[in-house]
Amino acid sequence: MYKIGDSVVYPMHGAGVIEDIEQKEILGKMQSYYVMRMPIGDMKVMVPMDNAVEIGMRDVICKAQAEKVLESFRTSETDVIQNWSKRFRDNMGRIKSGDIFEVSSVVKSLMLRDRQKGLSTGERKMLSNAKQILISEIVVATGITHDEIEQRLADMIDEELSQG
Repeated sequence: MYKIGDSVVYPMHGAGVIEDIEQKEILGKMQSYYVMRMPIGDMKVMVPMDNAVEIGMRDVICKAQAEKVLESFRTSETDVIQNWSKRFRDNMGRIKSGDIFEVSSVVKSLMLRDRQKGLSTGERKMLSNAKQILISEIVVATGITHDEIEQRLADMIDEELSQG
């Protein structure tokens, strides 16, 4: 069970801080909700406390893990699936897993594909969402700004493309 002030990750939305715990009556049933503030987009998300575990809510990674994620972004090989629908399904499953390394891999492969061939509207939206999830957790874990993380990712992609 989380408490106010805890930094957590809500898969498909990213990292945030629990600001409050509220009771709400929805469809005639009283339920407790974590009220999370998401640093990116200044969004507020309410997560039913009873469903937090099955939704995949988890603690934010530590600063050392965040550095490992950035290093894996730089060094990991990307497996480019040519079939659009299979690639989209695989990437969506990786994002939904809540595993930050999987999300990082999706971001890298879509950023590379975007620079090399361009992305469809669906994949462009997926890249934006996956980037938000990845960057939000690194921001919360390290205190580095959103813009700085985004620039580091772009620089790593430029570096990889320049190497051939």
